[in-house]
Amino acid sequence: MTLVLSARNRAVFNAIVRDYIETAEPVGSMAISRKSEIHLSPATIRNIMADLEEIGLITQPHTSAGRVPTDKAYRFYVDTILNMRRLNPEEKEHIEKSLLLKDDPDINEVMKRASHLLSLLSRQMGVVLAPRFGSKIFRHIEFIKLRDRRILVIIVSQTGEVQNKLIEADEEMSQDELDKYSRYLTEIMTGLTLAQAKLRIVEEMKKEKALFDKLMYGALQLSRKALEDEGEGDLYIEGKANIMQSPEFADMEKMRALLQAFEEKTKIVKLLDKALTAHGIQIFIGAENDLNEMVNCSIVAAPYSREKYTLGTLGIIGPTRMDYSSIIPIVDYTARIVGKILENID
Repeated sequence: MTLVLSARNRAVFNAIVRDYIETAEPVGSMAISRKSEIHLSPATIRNIMADLEEIGLITQPHTSAGRVPTDKAYRFYVDTILNMRRLNPEEKEHIEKSLLLKDDPDINEVMKRASHLLSLLSRQMGVVLAPRFGSKIFRHIEFIKLRDRRILVIIVSQTGEVQNKLIEADEEMSQDELDKYSRYLTEIMTGLTLAQAKLRIVEEMKKEKALFDKLMYGALQLSRKALEDEGEGDLYIEGKANIMQSPEFADMEKMRALLQAFEEKTKIVKLLDKALTAHGIQIFIGAENDLNEMVNCSIVAAPYSREKYTLGTLGIIGPTRMDYSSIIPIVDYTARIVGKILENID
């Protein structure tokens, strides 16, 4: 059910959220009434606050305190009220120059610079998930026969990166058979990312002719083993200290749990993976990120691409009261520039 607020309820709600984002202190009716754009008495504002609390947009930490926004409030604010700040030309130029400091950039250096820049500009935590090998464009696959049904798989990407893997075949195979498999698979997979190649293989195996063509079926079975169990990819994190300075994490138990989550990079990778297949900015607020240790955090993430292929994800992690209007454009523009830089890396 879509929430609909009256004009004055909306104005009070907006003031509460903006005030709390800025101060991290519960917001009282008196503070709201002093704002120039709010022409309402404290008593009227208290009544409106009661209405907002009843529908779950704000809560009162304790009886004598003001109100604070809930996760539901931030989601409503981001989806319906937020006025996005535009980056000015100087800010865009700063992002571009910070990411590309030499003519022949190294991909790992770009990832490091991007995470550092996101942290610096947001005063929160910057995270970058580097491209997995599976996001590379496929060029060639080769099978080399070893001993005892073991086979060395060599996969070469369009940019010349090489991945080696040992697999075990279900039956003994000759090198001649393996060479035929290599030629067939290279033909059907060229120009695809490895992730897309996996899907192509599944589709080919469903076709009836594959069941009756020994060469085709054998090649597809072997390729499935060769492409499974891809690693998580490197994760670059900068600015843990920034997020720990937020009042929300003054409690030692909360801080300890959050630090533990940051150390278990698999959890962060899973969160960033949610944005990998999406288009544009993705925002996960509080409990939406599915991690108990991060219920007080939000993540603003965006995929970055090379040509039409999504390679990885980057973003900013901060408290749920982060300044979304400033952080969203930073993440969006940084993702676009990282993608452009990667297009020029061979």
